[in-house]
Amino acid sequence: MAARGHVQDPNDRRLRPIYDYLDNGNNKMAIQQADKLLKKHKDLHCAKVLKAIGLQRTGKQDEAFTLAQEVAVLEPTDDNSLQALTILYREMHRPELVTKLYEAAVRKVPTSEEYHSHLFMAYARVGEYKKMQQAGMALYKIVPKNPYYFWSVMSLVMQSISAQDEKLSQTMFLPLAERMVEKMVKEEKIEAEAEVQLYFMILERLGKYVEALEVVQGPLGEKLTSELQSRENKCMMMYRRLERWAECNALSCKLLLKNPDDWQFYLLYFDSLFHLIDQSWTPPQEGAHSAEGEVHASTAQALSFMEDRIATEEAKESKHLRGPYLARLELIRRLRERSCPEAQQLGEPLELMFQFFVKFGDKPCCITDLKIFLDLLTPDQHVQFINRLMEAVPLCAPGEDGVALPGDTRALQRHLCVTQLSRSLGQQHALNTEGKLGLIKELKAHYQHGLQFGKSCLKTELQFSDMYCLMAAHVYVDLWLETGESNMLWQCLGLLEEGLSNSSSNAQFKLLLLLLYCRLGAFEPVVDLYSSLDAKHVQHDTIGYLLTRYAESLGQFAAASQSCNFSLRFFHSNQKDTSEYIIQAYKYGAFEKIPEFIGFRNRLNHSLHFAQVRTERMLLDLFLEADISSPLEESVKSMSLCPEEDDIPWDSLRDNRDLTVLVSWDPKDRQLNEEHRQRSLEEDTLWLRLRSLTLRLIGCVSALSHPPASRNSEKTTENGVAAKPSSLQSLLSQLENTLNQATQFSEKQLQVRTVTDRLALSSGCCQCQLSSLQLPLHLQELEATGLGSLLHTSLYMLEKCKGDLLEVKDSHSMTQHFLLENLVYFVETVCIVLWVSNYCGSVLRPLKSSLQKKKKKKKEARNVDQSFSSLQSLLNQALEHIKSQELSLTALELGALSLEAEATFTKTAMDKVQSSYLRSLQEIGELLKKRADTLKSLKI
Repeated sequence: MAARGHVQDPNDRRLRPIYDYLDNGNNKMAIQQADKLLKKHKDLHCAKVLKAIGLQRTGKQDEAFTLAQEVAVLEPTDDNSLQALTILYREMHRPELVTKLYEAAVRKVPTSEEYHSHLFMAYARVGEYKKMQQAGMALYKIVPKNPYYFWSVMSLVMQSISAQDEKLSQTMFLPLAERMVEKMVKEEKIEAEAEVQLYFMILERLGKYVEALEVVQGPLGEKLTSELQSRENKCMMMYRRLERWAECNALSCKLLLKNPDDWQFYLLYFDSLFHLIDQSWTPPQEGAHSAEGEVHASTAQALSFMEDRIATEEAKESKHLRGPYLARLELIRRLRERSCPEAQQLGEPLELMFQFFVKFGDKPCCITDLKIFLDLLTPDQHVQFINRLMEAVPLCAPGEDGVALPGDTRALQRHLCVTQLSRSLGQQHALNTEGKLGLIKELKAHYQHGLQFGKSCLKTELQFSDMYCLMAAHVYVDLWLETGESNMLWQCLGLLEEGLSNSSSNAQFKLLLLLLYCRLGAFEPVVDLYSSLDAKHVQHDTIGYLLTRYAESLGQFAAASQSCNFSLRFFHSNQKDTSEYIIQAYKYGAFEKIPEFIGFRNRLNHSLHFAQVRTERMLLDLFLEADISSPLEESVKSMSLCPEEDDIPWDSLRDNRDLTVLVSWDPKDRQLNEEHRQRSLEEDTLWLRLRSLTLRLIGCVSALSHPPASRNSEKTTENGVAAKPSSLQSLLSQLENTLNQATQFSEKQLQVRTVTDRLALSSGCCQCQLSSLQLPLHLQELEATGLGSLLHTSLYMLEKCKGDLLEVKDSHSMTQHFLLENLVYFVETVCIVLWVSNYCGSVLRPLKSSLQKKKKKKKEARNVDQSFSSLQSLLNQALEHIKSQELSLTALELGALSLEAEATFTKTAMDKVQSSYLRSLQEIGELLKKRADTLKSLKI
């Protein structure tokens, strides 16, 4: 202690063991230690807060909050208590309470820089921009440091961004922020690059592009040094906004002379060139062409400029840059689009692309470079182009199987590039079935041969020949879609499993396997595949749909729950994490990032995937637990579900899915286009609306069972039955309309390759669910016919579930995975019917004595009882069907199938599907059995 130069606070020494217990996750010991300390030192507030943290982490939120408030009302000013309370409120997701804490601390210690700073950050967490501005200025008055002043300025900018009224933003907030910065500029107090960046941002948002350009080009612009070419990029941005194409052209020319491989400046050069040509721009007779130097305003100058860049590259002996060669092809494309005859002067695209391949064909980027220029070739040049490229691929003499193989990795890469280009030109798609099978054989030979080059690769590295394996899998998928032969799909799965065994880190193998297993209805292997992808942060939103889309509908309820939790954890942490990013951006002066962080947070909060996962998770919890482990009312209450409120932002939903995450070499006419994306979005939005309305209606049924006390008691009951709630009527009407839209949509039958048509699949179940949810409305007339017709529909649904999930015919394995989805939707419908029946029983039971006096009503009551027993019989039939399916699946001998060479891996894939089906049937059967048990007690 003496060595540290100060005497340690005795309270720190007393609190240390509690901190250690909390850090190590030993919350119970932390609570006990805090209790011991509080017995000796009752006024040690921090011990009380640390105890509250322990209680919060052990699930005793109410006790923890009460204890924290006891300390908070005392308005503590010691660091330990304030920091501990901040941690607790963050864990409680109550950041607004932190602001009150530091407001009180600032009142008591008005000259504390630390407390003022904490108060500003507390406001930042809750987005109180007006108060942030005031806190920033108060802080600057106490400690006149530039960062504090600019915190206040940035808070004004944030007020302008968040303002609903654009006019207010442009006439008040931004001009005030501009004046505040100008004051510092005049006083020559601008010190840091971040302050110049903020000034530039304000001028840009005000549309003062000329002034912004002057700032960048003036003395202040010299401070812009953190990013490479930061000044030039900002100048270029302003020139484009001001449509000063001459300067834009001259600057891009200068930058390309410095770095001939910078693609963005080639595009800007071409954009500005053609704008100048369209404007018939001519240089001034005297002086410089522009502020940035010489301007190219004719096609001849552009051709000369490109030829000079190429000549410079050709003069090099090695390490050629790709930029100039690709820019030449881009210029040809643009000249052709404008029907300019000068395009021919640059050369024939086929020859130029061949030359590019000769130079760069052994680099993996060659395929992506050339792919975007394939449309420059005419259809009759495609075969000639591929043959020409093959001449430049050094292959060994053909072996016994007639396949010529590469001798090293460079030759392999060249051959792979040609094969990929061949598929991109549609040559593989044009082959007949026999041709495609021959192609697969050749691709497999190349794949197996290429494995020898990767023997020394680490597990985390990809094999050189992986793309051959993936392409062969794509051809198998083509054959499966064309012929409908399931054997093609099994061979594809076997090939991908083999590929994954040799290259365990290949994400493309995993993604395609994941999609194919889901299409087969096998969810069990998918969980491990997705987990091994090790998706990071925002990927849970962009590719998470691949997993959660199929989670519940394939009957793996436990895995579905886990998958939903996985995604929800990311979305829930986003709110807290983004606040921390914003605070760090303020601390380090990265002001331009703050609006980006807030936009990112909003985009995630409005994510379609987030809304889907949240809704599915709540429905799943209800189907698994409501009226089994806890009553429906309690389950709904624990979710804080309010049927009257729709918390999904329908008008601002964002589709963040990455639908192009799987590698594709398909020609343009087969690629996913904007129409497919819109169809997919429309389908997913309709499905979300159906599920959301179903969830809210279940909440309504729960509220009917235990309605809140009404002031108009005389209007509450009619014939002893609760009055029809308006929200139930409204929601049923919305569900009916949405169901009609879904039916119309599914009739269009436009397939989107990433999503199966679940609207058509489940429409019968949704209709049945709607009918059951309408029953409470008819209960006043004591109509039992509703239950009867419902049972007929349910019986029809059960018939649609019957059939063999997996069967062997003529030594080939066949799957009917849609039966599994039908079965899951059937079970969901049973759950809803039971909840409604339970409500009907609870209403009719007290009326039994009065019913017995009226013969007609007595008959109706008997009908209800008969319906309950028929429902029991229906569930028994379903359970018998599931049991028979389990037995037939277990007895299935997949080993007897006729399989090809990679039989081991195909057999592995089949075993995984078989095991997954069994698991799904067991979980569905268990849930159905629990529901059947609850039905036994259901009588009037």
